[in-house]
Amino acid sequence: MTVRVVLADDQTVVRAGFRALLDLTDDLIVVAEAADGAQAVEAVRTTRPDVVLMDIRMPGVDGIEATRRIAADRGLDHVRVVMLTTYRVDSYVFEALRHGAAGFLIKDLEPDELREAIRTVAAGQSLLAPAVTRSVVEEFARLKAPEAAGAERLAPLTEREREVMALVAAGLANEEIGKELIMSPLTAKTHVSRAMTKLGARDRAQLVVLAYETGLVRPGGR
Repeated sequence: MTVRVVLADDQTVVRAGFRALLDLTDDLIVVAEAADGAQAVEAVRTTRPDVVLMDIRMPGVDGIEATRRIAADRGLDHVRVVMLTTYRVDSYVFEALRHGAAGFLIKDLEPDELREAIRTVAAGQSLLAPAVTRSVVEEFARLKAPEAAGAERLAPLTEREREVMALVAAGLANEEIGKELIMSPLTAKTHVSRAMTKLGARDRAQLVVLAYETGLVRPGGR
């Protein structure tokens, strides 16, 4: 399968660098570029890509707002947004995950890592090791009290789904969750999928954010 990509970054040289890398790969194709968030949203609506590489900090409409607009458009449910950042721990990343980003990449990653990350997220899989996403969420969850309506928001979940969600937030993969709760990885995956559906989470990254925001788990613990 050919993965269609939109590049969104206000720096021309950055976009050119990413395009040069992707143009060398047969199964990845850049279908549009954007210099700000507004252009990115328009490019996504026009070209319907599989993946958007979205810079967080851009003039005008930034990457977070652009991600929110894309995630809110039901016609773009298949589009996966990956945030690009210069920093390993970035408060903007936390907000981007809350608004529907599938994960984030550090701009100085190796070419092969970039290509593999795009293929992974286009296939609907988790882009980042859950523990990496968790480290970002934990860092900024410390600064924010859990939602008072946390218990109410989690009410649709069964007790088992809450247990599984907590383990996802702790950084465990499906195989590890299965061992922890004595179930098959497929059953663990089913519980994760049901929790995401009930809570309206687009992916595991958003499930991690919700676990901290609702107080299901606390920074530094399970």
